[in-house]
Amino acid sequence: MSQQKVDQYKKEKYNRKKQLQKDKRNRLIYKITGTVIAAAIVGWIGFSVYSRVQESKPVSYTEVNMDAVNDYMNTLD
Repeated sequence: MSQQKVDQYKKEKYNRKKQLQKDKRNRLIYKITGTVIAAAIVGWIGFSVYSRVQESKPVSYTEVNMDAVNDYMNTLD
């Protein structure tokens, strides 16, 4: 091997531990980022489906007569 190759090998060997840590950190960052993006997409799809289902449900209204409560509140004064 030429001296240049030997020097390059020594340099790579010297920095191998740092390089492995950097690669490990990058893989972890990619995994976390991918998980967050996937969770956001699933949540968005779930919310969209839920809102469409809620829109299609018929809305029922109930009327409440508050006259008795108002009369009672007026007698307290």
